[in-house]
Amino acid sequence: MRAAWIAVDWGTSHLRLWRMAASGAVLDRIDDDRGMGRLTPAEFQPVLEELLTKDLKQGPLTVVCCGMAGSRQGWAEARYASVPCAPPGIGQATHLRLTEARLDVHILPGLSQAIPADVMRGEETQIAGFLAVQPEFDGVLCLPGTHCKWVHVSAGEVVSFKTVMTGEMFALLARQSVLRHSVSADGLDHTAFVGAVSRAMSRPEALVGDLFSLRAEALLAGLDGVVARSRLSGLLIGAELAAARAYWLGREVVILGESRLALAYQAALAAQGLAADCVNAEEMTLNGLRAAYAGVR
Repeated sequence: MRAAWIAVDWGTSHLRLWRMAASGAVLDRIDDDRGMGRLTPAEFQPVLEELLTKDLKQGPLTVVCCGMAGSRQGWAEARYASVPCAPPGIGQATHLRLTEARLDVHILPGLSQAIPADVMRGEETQIAGFLAVQPEFDGVLCLPGTHCKWVHVSAGEVVSFKTVMTGEMFALLARQSVLRHSVSADGLDHTAFVGAVSRAMSRPEALVGDLFSLRAEALLAGLDGVVARSRLSGLLIGAELAAARAYWLGREVVILGESRLALAYQAALAAQGLAADCVNAEEMTLNGLRAAYAGVR
């Protein structure tokens, strides 16, 4: 079946493309490793043309795109909308004029915050998708990832948000620091993880020393690699929870994600007495792109 329109989440390292029916149903999903980080601005259009060859043979296509394609280093810069505001829709999107007339591309903007300085790209579409199904939500959305976002939402608007580089720090420490010799490539020990979360929250000033103790304990006492990995994750997420306490303490929290990382955040919050629900992040992204496409027609 020919797609009625195309939804795209174009990230730094990969892109996800959904061929969509007019009803909003997904006909097909295409994953590709040609993310923004591998492309020059001139290369984005040929990638889309290649992936959509069969559909384009049957006529023009509207493409609604979120993510890093709209960054300064991406296809075309889609400027940020400033909070407090509702997640931006198609009316604020950058509409591209292309050499391929059959492609009608709209790139959604990200969100920015002046004080303290912060930005997001892609997550705002997930937030829009969540609000499309829970418009009365008043609380905090947690979006785990390489750069975790804590987002205060009220009255249909993003009031403020905070970005924490926990995922990137974990990857660097686990793969490139001296801890790489002590940390396993996979696995989670729940008890070790929760204990490390509590340790970091109670004594965040001890974090850098606690990190090296993982290596020392591996050398001196044969610390198990899965336990070391779990404690590393717990120390970093615990430090994040301490830094983001003003966001989650005493508020309803929903985690956009159902991955192991999202479940780790859920367990860390549960250890603080907060029960957070997890929802499907991909479906929220699609909901946000569907809502934007509704503004095109």
